[in-house]
Amino acid sequence: MAIPATQMRPGMIIKHNDTLHLVFKVEHRTPGNLRAFIQAKLRNLKSGAMFEHRFRSADAIEKVVVDEIAMEFLYNDGDDYYFMNPENYEQTVLKASTLGDAVEYLTPNLQIRVSYHDGNAVGIELPTFVELTVVETEPGLKSATASSVTKPAKTETGLVVQVPPFINEGEKIRVDTSEGAYLSRA
Repeated sequence: MAIPATQMRPGMIIKHNDTLHLVFKVEHRTPGNLRAFIQAKLRNLKSGAMFEHRFRSADAIEKVVVDEIAMEFLYNDGDDYYFMNPENYEQTVLKASTLGDAVEYLTPNLQIRVSYHDGNAVGIELPTFVELTVVETEPGLKSATASSVTKPAKTETGLVVQVPPFINEGEKIRVDTSEGAYLSRA
């Protein structure tokens, strides 16, 4: 299945140079007056080798059709992330090294899809956005109106997101999983 490079997400499996790769990290970059591109960190599923590759926004990416099973994220114990199939209660454990940046979006009970290839869990399909609680940020400004001013906010998963000045600790925010960008209050 071909998708534009702009739709790549961490945890997705793609075919690149005729080999299966897990998308580990995705950054959309627009350098000055140059064309936008997508910098992706990929892991070769056969060799385990990690490398970076630059895709043009218009590039067609071959998304590999894998068996995807709807699962619920339960918890993590160190580098082990536990998922449960709500239909048969079977649990699957994935390592942080397999999940890459996707771990920054995992909260208990989050519904995701685990990708299986040849019977092995190889990655996850994140929702388009997730709701995360802000655990640490500078106090909000009462007079703050919508502007281009942002401040860093640390979420419950450790992900740091740039948010508008009116967001306070304890608030839930919606975060885009493709870029780790603030969308709105939840």
